Order: sequence, then structure tokens, then C-alpha cells
Amino acid sequence: MEFEEAKTKFITTWGSLGSLWGINKAMAQIHALLMISPEPLSMEEIMEELQISRGNTSMNLRQLMDWGIVFKENKMGERKEYFTSEKDVQELARQIAKERSRRELQPTIKVLKEVSNIKTDGSKKSEELIKQTKALHELASTMDTFMNKLVHKEQNWMTKTLLKLIK
Repeated sequence: MEFEEAKTKFITTWGSLGSLWGINKAMAQIHALLMISPEPLSMEEIMEELQISRGNTSMNLRQLMDWGIVFKENKMGERKEYFTSEKDVQELARQIAKERSRRELQPTIKVLKEVSNIKTDGSKKSEELIKQTKALHELASTMDTFMNKLVHKEQNWMTKTLLKLIK
């Protein structure tokens, strides 16, 4: 496999995987391109490489910066803005876990707590609603606790833990 073919395959695959962690295809493809680029890229270079519009590129770069996985860089003597991605994959995983907790788990936990604390009217329906939402609240809280531990551990923690599980 040649470089260009491998690069295209990686960007396409990463774009498809993006939906698994809550982002759109173009956003994931921009991230993939920046992740494998040895130098920061301008918005124009990103647009040209991925064949996407300026608006789409701009919006997705802002969102990637909000996630904390893409950063703006200035080059001396250049007026253009350049962008780069977090290169450390363990730090990337930590940042994604942190954002998913903040954006997805914490709001869900809040709703589940609220719903599971309703007063029962004595019916089987309300008892089942309370029972199931309490169980889901417990599961979501446990997942959030795990993700927070992942986020706050040193970078090698994840690799060491995974290697222990495999052995």
C-alpha cells in the first residue's frame, strides 16, 4: 500500500469511527488529517485535502478546539491560522473521555436521578419506572466515575492497565 492510499484509508476510517464518539464524519476526518500531519495545516490546506467547504471546515475546527484535541498555532510572519492535533494518543483518549463524560454522561445522570426520585403512585408502572431508572442511574454513575479516574490518572496508566488485563 502506498502512502496516499494508506493516508486516505486512515482518514476515511477515522471519519467513520467519529460517530462512535459523538462527532460527525467531517469533524473526525479533519482530526485524522491533523493527527497524521507532521506540520500544522492552514484551513485552506485542510479544505483542499478533504474537499470540504470553508464553512464546514471552520465550524468543525471550532468544535475540535472545544473538545480540546485540536489547537491553533501561529507561524511567524504568516497571517493565516494553522491547526494541529494532540499527537499523544493516550492524552487524546483522556480528553475524549473527559468530554464525553461532560457532554453525555453527566446530563444523563442528572435526568436519571431526577426521574428515579419521583414518588410512586403504588402502580406497577411507576414502581418499574423507578426501579429501572435507579439501576440505569447507578450504571451511568459508575461509568462516569471510571471515566473520571481514567482522565485524572497519569498517561501510562491506561497502557499498564490494559497490558495487565491482557496477560
